[in-house]
Amino acid sequence: VAISSFARAQLYRWARAEDWPKLELVRCGVDEELLRAPATPVPADPRLVCVARIAEQKGHLLLIEAAALLAKEGLDFQIVLVGEGPMRRQVEELIQRRGLGGRFLLTGWLDEPRVREAILGSRALVLPSFAEGLPVVVMEAFALRRPVIATAIAGNPELVEPGVTSWIGPAGSVEALVGAMRAALQASPMRLQQMGRAGAELIARQHDVSQEARKLATLFGARGDRLAVGAARVATGPGRLLRD
Repeated sequence: VAISSFARAQLYRWARAEDWPKLELVRCGVDEELLRAPATPVPADPRLVCVARIAEQKGHLLLIEAAALLAKEGLDFQIVLVGEGPMRRQVEELIQRRGLGGRFLLTGWLDEPRVREAILGSRALVLPSFAEGLPVVVMEAFALRRPVIATAIAGNPELVEPGVTSWIGPAGSVEALVGAMRAALQASPMRLQQMGRAGAELIARQHDVSQEARKLATLFGARGDRLAVGAARVATGPGRLLRD
């Protein structure tokens, strides 16, 4: 079972071609409560949020460099960093070196309700990762009707629709990140609300937790039936009948 087409393609590399049809796609589901929650207005405040472990693969240092360029343009903004990790001190030092102390807020680890508050209190989620699987936080942001700034890696292109639900650019490109952040900060609340609504519709369509759970149960049930038949054959031995 793979959680994205990208992940399934990686499994193809190690599986025999005749076994490819056995590799099933079951997407991650999103908490239904998020989709049922009433829509909240997109804030007018120029705030972006990054929810991620503060580690090399999440691209925090690139985010700071992009923010420094936006600050030089005279753009007003704040970026909230939610999370902890081994690079926190390095991130804090770079923020100070770039003179961005008033532009960044590091919250540390937050529980789920406060993470949701942070996402809802921002115009968009920004996740400039260098490596990902299928980031759940992107799905949660969409479910909360907030657009996303992401990189075109791994399963991300299956989640984000450029110009419809999000902005997406090549990983490691500070120029692309600057452009996407500028667009999110300058977009009208109505435009951001449209993008967020499109993201929520995508999640409801592709990542319905009940639907995906049923797929998984069906797959496991079928596999369990095959294993039971095989075990019965072994237990009875050749030429014997299985009795109740």
